[in-house]
Amino acid sequence: MDPCTTDTKTLLKQLTAQYYDDLNHAHERGQKVVWTNGLFPQEFFEAMDIQVAYPENLAATLGAKKGVMPYLEKCEALGYSSDLCSYTRIGLGYIESFDSDILNLPRPDMICNCTNICGLCVKWFECTAKRLDVPYILIDTPYQTEYGPTENDVDYIVSQFQELIRQLELLCGRPFNYKKFRQVLAISRRVAKSWKRATDYVQHSPSPLDGFNLFNYMFLAVVARGKSSTADFYDRLSEEMEEYLREHKSQFKGEQKHRIMWEGIACWPHLAQNYKCLKANDMIVVGGMYPVEWCVDYDQDDVRSLARAYAARPPIGSLTRQTDIRARIMEETRCDGALYHVNRSCKILTFLQAGLRRGIYERNHKPFATFDGDQTDPTTFSPAQFETRVQALRENMEAAKAERGGP
Repeated sequence: MDPCTTDTKTLLKQLTAQYYDDLNHAHERGQKVVWTNGLFPQEFFEAMDIQVAYPENLAATLGAKKGVMPYLEKCEALGYSSDLCSYTRIGLGYIESFDSDILNLPRPDMICNCTNICGLCVKWFECTAKRLDVPYILIDTPYQTEYGPTENDVDYIVSQFQELIRQLELLCGRPFNYKKFRQVLAISRRVAKSWKRATDYVQHSPSPLDGFNLFNYMFLAVVARGKSSTADFYDRLSEEMEEYLREHKSQFKGEQKHRIMWEGIACWPHLAQNYKCLKANDMIVVGGMYPVEWCVDYDQDDVRSLARAYAARPPIGSLTRQTDIRARIMEETRCDGALYHVNRSCKILTFLQAGLRRGIYERNHKPFATFDGDQTDPTTFSPAQFETRVQALRENMEAAKAERGGP
């Protein structure tokens, strides 16, 4: 299949299937398997030819395909609280059997985690490592009170990278491949730039890119940031969007009367309902923090730049920085309003939202609405509430446009 001519939907399916095939046959080929989270510096694993699995992606996939309840129930039967993140509950329930009709992961040889994404993930992965009796490596990234890490922060993280390298050498039984590591750094930088360029097509009005599709396209930016095939895919996506622009086409088949920012993780079990409701109200998602969060770019192909980039991820940034980023996204994508997912699972995002909503509204005075839900637990979402909130948002955006006398 020629990636230069294949449509991106087909190509994404092909690359996703290849990723899971490589992952699930890793042990047969003598490769090690590491489980980690989506913002761990995967460049180290790629340099050592280690296959990487992401339990968060497993949970999201099971959620999207309506297959999470057995694992949620199993986790709670083990004594874990239903107040925990549903990704965590699914993951802890899944490892009791490693059995799903939808998707399976190979058993890990090591589990690694980084604190730049989620505090609960630290304990989730620690419990998983203890249950499976495998080594557990934690990279601690300090909370950012300002706009980026200090040099002391970078020194601290680099020292942890050195220990990570030592542990990977012990795991694989061979020296760390610094030559390949430098190559992977260059590839990862290319992926970040290609992904950012592709996501920027939502800035056009009308947008050729359906922003809701970014929830699917971001998969490779999460699981395969160090592979040239990922950069090639995002380059192909940009080419496809250029074709759409020339032909005055769009992936979004509805009316683009209202451009909105979606704040928060997707409701994976209810994506279809969410999309249809937004489309029925002439809304297209063009802005969002979640997809672009995976654009991990750094200035140079060296370990200090790598440490600085992973330490500067938005989830561990100050409220001021988080507000600035989202306000800029709304401005760049010319959003008419914002829809906030009050996610029962993701405490770090939900607890920020009161300040985010207030801060962003004070800057742009754009209407917003909230809805209650969860990233993968289907029992906490109300379709009726979602529809009502979306309708109210549409009415407020229409009123705001009428007041200023614009489209």
